[in-house]
Amino acid sequence: MWMSLDELLRDRIVQRIKPNKKLAKRNLKLALRDLSAAQHLLDEENYDWALSIAYNAMLQAGRSLMFLKGFRPSAQFGHIAVLRYLRVTFREQLTERIVDIFDQMRRKRHRAVYEAVNVVSRDEAQNALKWAHEFVNIVKEVVLTQRS
Repeated sequence: MWMSLDELLRDRIVQRIKPNKKLAKRNLKLALRDLSAAQHLLDEENYDWALSIAYNAMLQAGRSLMFLKGFRPSAQFGHIAVLRYLRVTFREQLTERIVDIFDQMRRKRHRAVYEAVNVVSRDEAQNALKWAHEFVNIVKEVVLTQRS
């Protein structure tokens, strides 16, 4: 479901805040931490959690972009608010493909955390980490080059 930024605000999926580069950098730091943790979990052959933490790195990076631009996800919509915000606001920096992968990882992570055990293969975990690195690196470039 595609919505405009005005619709996201009207439906209280996202909320305006003062742009906060410090908070954006903090969340970027969390994303980088999660990439490292996901790699460790992959090395330990813990594929469900490797994908889950790689997804969390993407989530934190997405939140970083929101904070940088003066938005935050509503508590009610959480993860989906970040996804919807990215779809409508960062089409130039983030390709639709990588946002779609973020959404696929969100769904797979939900299954791995809440529904089943051992649902993530080694290849899926490796690909998740690869995509998370790409996503976080794009966000890192945006956050670090944004003027305060």
